[in-house]
Amino acid sequence: MVTVSEHAPRTRRNVELVLLVLAVAISAGAYGLVGAGVNGEWPAQLYLYGAGFAVLSLVVHVTLRLRAPYADPVLLPIAVAINGIGLAMLHRIDLARVGNDDFSPLAPRQLMWAAIGVGLCTAVLWLLRDHRVLRRYTFTAMVAGLALLALPMLPLIGTEINGARIWISLGPFGFQPGELAKIVLTVFFAGYLVTQRDNLSLAGRKVLGLHLPRGRDLGPILIAWMASVGVLVVERDLGTSLLFFGVFVAMLYVATERVSWILIGMGLFVGGAVIAWRIFDHVNARVAAWLDPFDPAVYDRELGSSYQLVQGMFGMSNGGLVGTGFGRGMPTLVPYSESDFIFAALGEELGLAGLFALLCLYMVLVQRGFRTAIGVRDGFGKLLAAGLAFTIALQCFVVAGGVTRVIPLTGLTMPLLAYGGSSLVSNWIIVGLLLRISDSARRPAPAVQQQPPDAGATQVVSLGPGASAGTGSAGPDDDATTNLRKGGSP
Repeated sequence: MVTVSEHAPRTRRNVELVLLVLAVAISAGAYGLVGAGVNGEWPAQLYLYGAGFAVLSLVVHVTLRLRAPYADPVLLPIAVAINGIGLAMLHRIDLARVGNDDFSPLAPRQLMWAAIGVGLCTAVLWLLRDHRVLRRYTFTAMVAGLALLALPMLPLIGTEINGARIWISLGPFGFQPGELAKIVLTVFFAGYLVTQRDNLSLAGRKVLGLHLPRGRDLGPILIAWMASVGVLVVERDLGTSLLFFGVFVAMLYVATERVSWILIGMGLFVGGAVIAWRIFDHVNARVAAWLDPFDPAVYDRELGSSYQLVQGMFGMSNGGLVGTGFGRGMPTLVPYSESDFIFAALGEELGLAGLFALLCLYMVLVQRGFRTAIGVRDGFGKLLAAGLAFTIALQCFVVAGGVTRVIPLTGLTMPLLAYGGSSLVSNWIIVGLLLRISDSARRPAPAVQQQPPDAGATQVVSLGPGASAGTGSAGPDDDATTNLRKGGSP
């Protein structure tokens, strides 16, 4: 008997546990520094806060040990650290607003939403044993995504806030269905593109050295463009429109590796943005605030003024290189410092160095997502992981770019950091999906016995990480299944 087998990769769960301890320590330390900076003493409830956050982290960690032992060991600690820093900043804003007539504490509610998000992340890991099951629901995901985008337009539950109709109200609770729509639509894009990628990869005419796609294949990107413009027009939501179209174009490029799709997508986006700037007042106001925020006519405008943008820039300028320190800034001078401008509030108290460290955490989170996309063997998993990772990357770029005046403001929030139950829950679900796909990418393949054609000995062959044998586990586009069929039947 001849045995050929790969060395099984280690699960790295102990590494994850050590990183989780560090992430919880950073979160609790930030919370304690806020109390020390504002009141001159450590908060009395610091140990209770640290213990609660540690329990939430351990719930996901234990679930990973039981259900996804080969999942990426870095994704969860980074998500916990970012969420913890956001909770500490919300506690800082609460302390600054104590005594206001309309004061309502934000940190306890955010902690409640974090618990819900962690619970849903755990449910994803526990119930979804194989991410390829989602491919069966490709068009169901399309219908669900469009329905979620349309919910704010319903007369009874739809709510308009600050000119954008992107919320629904269910009794005392408000929710932003577009946050869940981005996940289910990413599932649809992955399922659709993995089926149609061969047709979309075919080259048409060559113009200026660039192979353009065939005219008949332009339909999907035109439909996505019109849908994103429709969201912009009907709901006045520039952020969701940009995110929806940007993720589709990025996944289209990953599926086909055609640069022409990127150029066509950028052309359509620029054309749509210029038209929206000329036609829609709310887009025109944001562009004006971006181009000349210090113009008195723009600064003092009643709707769409540049006041919050200017205040955010002054706050970051006050922070300088190393910041004023937790509890030493003035975050309440910036409107929406808990949501849209939490990045600017952190810039004041943590400084440029702190913002760089925070962006590095996001960079590693996105990098591990793309690494998962590279490692997983099936095409659907590659597209889904790449799409989810790019969703986080695009949101970070759009928010940080808007606050620092690189691009106009869009109304999106920093993933896992800013206040908002809708965003926090949806991003924890994204973390759960990435963990599930990474487990498939890093899991060792079961050995398959083969009978060599020139010998009577039995050969044990390992298909490599991420692959699997048998009709029930391999997808129709699995490279390992293709190679197995070429090499002979087991």
